[in-house]
Amino acid sequence: MSATQRKDRKLGRNPRTYNPRIPHLSALLAGKQVAPPPASVNYSSKMPASFGMMLNDALGDCTCAAFYHAIQVWSFNATGTETTEPDPDVEDLYIQACGYNPRKGGEGPGGNEQKVLEYILNTGAPFGPSGQSRHKILGFVEVDPRNVNDVKSTINDCGVAYIGFNVPQNIMPANGDPPAVWTVDPNNSKIIGGHAVVLPGYDADGAIVISWGQLYKMTWQFFSTYVDEVYAIADSDWVAATGKTPAGMTVAQLEQQMQGLRGAAAATA
Repeated sequence: MSATQRKDRKLGRNPRTYNPRIPHLSALLAGKQVAPPPASVNYSSKMPASFGMMLNDALGDCTCAAFYHAIQVWSFNATGTETTEPDPDVEDLYIQACGYNPRKGGEGPGGNEQKVLEYILNTGAPFGPSGQSRHKILGFVEVDPRNVNDVKSTINDCGVAYIGFNVPQNIMPANGDPPAVWTVDPNNSKIIGGHAVVLPGYDADGAIVISWGQLYKMTWQFFSTYVDEVYAIADSDWVAATGKTPAGMTVAQLEQQMQGLRGAAAATA
């Protein structure tokens, strides 16, 4: 981690992995006639301006913080009321899904996006005032970041795209705040770590980003240059309210696609 990185904004996404048990959107769409995504979508447009840091100012828990930001988007658009989980729930997910040990202090080990999503699928994220409940997802599929139309469809169909990218120095200046719009700067492109965020919208110029409790925007050039993993997540509240799922699958079809991940979790339990 760069010594010049601001101390009040952390990263924490570990390098992506490749799990053959995770279904891929391109395979699910093979042979199907799919309508093009809308020209623009913005599921955050009417939401409160502040989304909360979710401890990502002290911990390298962005893979977990991003999921709780997704819950905010899903809940607001499904019910009209934003659900924001307390920080102890975020920390508990970081402990349980990523192996963070609060007794050791520091930022912790960071997280792997696929492992975090697999944990939430099978065990659920801590939910409620004391984390006494569990918020599980119906499923998730991998999306090719090189196929921007599939990324746009993921945001349109799932409320958000859950992504991971390599962070260039230019969006985390040593002094001052990140720029409102993230662009490619060839003169300041040193990679300083990995970051996980969710994208709740897009237009012709780029994608909307929720990160460090705020809204930013990354240009499509930035997206194509630095993003190396994208996931479409099916959330039960979102699906119930909108009827939208990845690749238009039924809940039963989605469950069938998840059997390999559930079986793997059972085998290691």
